[in-house]
Amino acid sequence: MRLCFLVEEHYRHDGMPNEVIRQLTAWGHQVDVVRPGGSLLRMTEAVHAGTHDAWVLKTVSGGPGLTLLEAAAAAGLTTVNDARSIRGVRDKALAAAIGRARGLPLPPTYAAACPELLAEIPAAEYPLVVKPADGSSGRAVHLVSSPERLAAMLPELAGEGMLIAQPYVPNSGTDIKVYGVGGELFATERCSPLHPDPSMRERRVPLTAEVAAIAAQVGAVYGLDLYGVDVLLGPDGPVVVDVNDFPSFRQVPDAAARVARAVLGLARTGGSPPPSAPSPRPYTLPVSIPVQASARAGDGA
Repeated sequence: MRLCFLVEEHYRHDGMPNEVIRQLTAWGHQVDVVRPGGSLLRMTEAVHAGTHDAWVLKTVSGGPGLTLLEAAAAAGLTTVNDARSIRGVRDKALAAAIGRARGLPLPPTYAAACPELLAEIPAAEYPLVVKPADGSSGRAVHLVSSPERLAAMLPELAGEGMLIAQPYVPNSGTDIKVYGVGGELFATERCSPLHPDPSMRERRVPLTAEVAAIAAQVGAVYGLDLYGVDVLLGPDGPVVVDVNDFPSFRQVPDAAARVARAVLGLARTGGSPPPSAPSPRPYTLPVSIPVQASARAGDGA
């Protein structure tokens, strides 16, 4: 197969996706790497139908790679993940609206085009978590204790573009990160960006049936094949606080091979389409959690 990876400068030396690219190459597949953030792109000729079996995106939120991926999708090419699904989760205001409409346990979410508008949020909603609608990797996430604290932070929040604000969910200071790849789910525990602890490293943890059900529904709701879900265990149960496409897959066993096999499978089948029109539906616990058997060595080729 011939694949095109769109890799932003931020990930030029990152293990993910470089290890996946090396694995695919070792299996005999051709992988072309395009760095949309460091190249002059002639958009009218950048995408050629039939040139690649699939286009794969690994870029920062807000980077130019998504535009190129959407151009490939518009030309009828397979993209990983589906370009419309990526757009749906990279805009956190849009993702919150989609998720709540489909019954996912997300906190109430406010969106504001400028930080001064956040002052209209009732005092009873504080403390608030405020972050950019296009943020990623825990960047510029703030815990705001009161309206007075918000007023003092307005200069710091200026220039971040669209912002979202959500009532803070009391928790232990750790996030559960669930990775979805190839139909399998893997859970890790890591330090929350709101409660940094340099001594705490991300580690594998057992995946409960309740969190697994939510994580599986996240993939279906947003139409994602490779994704990550950040879950907080709040006083009223698990709460989804972030969803991202093509995450790091840290602590996932044989991550590079698993992701490479998933990419090949999606390239062969044309990938998963985005979900159809939403119908409100709360998550339910499955009787069992489907787990795709691991392929044997050499199956990726």
